Amino acid sequence: MPTRSATGAPPLDPAEELLWRSLTNILIVMRRRVMGDLERRTGIPGTEYLVLRNLFDAPGRRMRMQALARACDLSASRISRVVDTLVAGGHCAKCPADDDGRGAVASITASGVRRLRIAYPAVLESVRANVFDHLAPDEVSDLGPVLQRIAAHLGPKSS
Repeated sequence: MPTRSATGAPPLDPAEELLWRSLTNILIVMRRRVMGDLERRTGIPGTEYLVLRNLFDAPGRRMRMQALARACDLSASRISRVVDTLVAGGHCAKCPADDDGRGAVASITASGVRRLRIAYPAVLESVRANVFDHLAPDEVSDLGPVLQRIAAHLGPKSS
């Protein structure tokens, strides 16, 4: 499709087009594949894993619900349902935010950490099988900084 954009940006050359189409396919398929593998192997839904992993990685192992929703790429109503399920299972706690009282904060419990540790081997196996088994070590070393640079340009996942 060799037409220019409205701002005059040139069309993608064949190498750029190949990269872009491959990247968009990976972005669409990878999360679904890894999370599906996780659920098949452990029974833990992918959305629960994403919530627990983000809480585990957060300072103090807690996050405001709005930031957690952005970090997991979930709507406000969906994050509420997932966190409520995790609270009911004893894997999370939820309390009003200290600073304004309007928002809520979710935190991971010891049970949630155990659940995350159960899930991680399945995620690791899937990531290895779907990504790293298809790359040479030098490709991993080369791609990491390149993708990190693009991610930095896009900004933090929670913004």
